Amino acid sequence: MEIEAPPIDRSTPKPEGERRGLVLVHTGDGKGKSTAAFGLALRAHGRGKPVKVYQFMKVPSARFGEHRLFEQLGVPIEGLGDGFSWKSRDLDHSAQLAREGWARAEATIRGGEHFLVVLDEITYPLRYGWIPLEVVLAALRERPPNTHVVLTGRNAPEELIELADTVTEMRLVKHHFTAGVPAQRGIED
Repeated sequence: MEIEAPPIDRSTPKPEGERRGLVLVHTGDGKGKSTAAFGLALRAHGRGKPVKVYQFMKVPSARFGEHRLFEQLGVPIEGLGDGFSWKSRDLDHSAQLAREGWARAEATIRGGEHFLVVLDEITYPLRYGWIPLEVVLAALRERPPNTHVVLTGRNAPEELIELADTVTEMRLVKHHFTAGVPAQRGIED
């Protein structure tokens, strides 16, 4: 590692634009997309802002770590799916759940009562054609001016990336799974 001097001058100009709701996308093949979105949800909730989390691939009865914590904190989190496609017994039913879930999420976004709406793992039903991309893009374009939306999942469509204000691509550098170490509760659950 090379040692460097800490910066002493601001290297970027201070933004002077108006504050407004943002569209943020966390994509890529690395870990941390949902975790980053949940961190934003916790940050907003900690500031007393109303937050709603939708998980497009998790079942409504899911009890992962984020569900337990969000319930304790009073942050609504809702599973909309029936698991990842390779676990589905009926992909037509999975697609129907995604469409019904999108209707709930879209109403929340357009309602403007939440400061932040998280659409976790939404890129999968978009990529599978279960939810039309154009209706999601329209809801994002037409959302109330102070509503922030964060969308997660691998392979975000280019049209979504173009619309977004901030896009972060998580890049896989190294993963314990390739060394034979299984997922562990509290780290990946």
